[in-house]
Amino acid sequence: MEHKDLDVWKYSMDLVEEIYSISTKFPDDERYGLTSQIRRAAISIPSNIAEGAGRKGDKELIQFISIALGSLTELETQYLIAVRLKYISINEALEKLIMKVKQLLLGFRNYLKRKA
Repeated sequence: MEHKDLDVWKYSMDLVEEIYSISTKFPDDERYGLTSQIRRAAISIPSNIAEGAGRKGDKELIQFISIALGSLTELETQYLIAVRLKYISINEALEKLIMKVKQLLLGFRNYLKRKA
């Protein structure tokens, strides 16, 4: 399975770009805090999809998809923290992208579980 052909990977790459863009608005003193953390969580999503797709079977892929889901949930929480701290405003487009990636990850995981 080629990870670059998966819609979930493509959308999660878009999410990385969006997170990098919005996190430039965070205060400088968050460079090693929230900025670094939210970026790492974002990068983790397509990275885990790619790593899982590169493994030998669906069981391992399911595990990496679950890890990507955890990273997405972490990213969503960090986004909400940034909003609450007033580092950024609510971004509906970003929230829709987060939900899209979540739906694709859950759907892909469910498909792989049924297939197994």
